[in-house]
Parts: sequence; C-alpha cells; structure tokens
Amino acid sequence: METIEEAAVRLRAAAEDRPMKLPVNRRVDERHHVVTPDGLSVWYTIQVSSHSRIQEAVFERIDRMPSDEECRMWLGLLITGAEAVEAPGLPGAMTRRFEAFDHSPDREAPLA
Repeated sequence: METIEEAAVRLRAAAEDRPMKLPVNRRVDERHHVVTPDGLSVWYTIQVSSHSRIQEAVFERIDRMPSDEECRMWLGLLITGAEAVEAPGLPGAMTRRFEAFDHSPDREAPLA
C-alpha cells in the first residue's frame, strides 16, 4: 500500500512532467489523482503560462468535507515554493480547492 508521502511524490512528478498550458480545458489525466484507503480523493495539477505557474490541489470526499488536518498534511507535501490559499467553495460542498500562484512580472506584457 502506498504511503501519503509516496503518493504525494508521484502526484508532484506527474504534474511536473505534464503541466497544463493555460487556458486549461480541465481534462485532467488520472496520473494527477489518487484516492486514499479512507476515501479522500486528491487531485494535484500545475498550470503554466508564459508568465505564471499555478499549483492546484483539490480534495474531495463523498461523505463529508475534507478536514483542515488532512488538507494541510497533503498541502505540505504537494505545494512547493509558495503559500497555498483556499479558494471559495459552495456551501455544503464536499470539495476543497487550494491554489498557489507563482508570477514572473518581468515576463508579463506591459500595461497599455
């Protein structure tokens, strides 16, 4: 059975190996997904453009919202080089989404 650390390494490697180009069409390869033995579904992707990189982690359960503790445990292993921020969700949702943005202002187009 795969440990959380092994699963996180595998998800990060898949995301680094195959980052999605922005704009994203949201079809995500199963290599970016893992389901833990206790039913937590974890998705991790990296989205890139010419001037930014977005790391995204999505946690989902069918029976309840994922806890802060289990999300923090995974985020510490998945998100690198930036602080993950939770995106707003719908009331009663059983999904939590976290993003970390990496911007390179020197590569952005000048404002007109």
